[in-house]
Amino acid sequence: MLRPVKSKHPHDPRQPATPASDEGPALPIWKAFVLQFSRETNPRTRTFSGRVEHMSSGRRARFASKQGLLAVLKDMLADLGENAT
Repeated sequence: MLRPVKSKHPHDPRQPATPASDEGPALPIWKAFVLQFSRETNPRTRTFSGRVEHMSSGRRARFASKQGLLAVLKDMLADLGENAT
């Protein structure tokens, strides 16, 4: 007989990950990104490459190093501005 497995995470997925405040959610959706690493990525050799995609706009950029990743994120966040909706 199969029994349901209890989640190790008691968080209800229907609820926000962080509570909202008067200023809005702590983790706003317009600042959500997907990070995809290439198969060449290897933390032991300090090789990082892949792409970043902004979830709301679909904007994508590739990176070939840790510094490149940070630069891409910095540029995308700057382009979004603080008042994006």
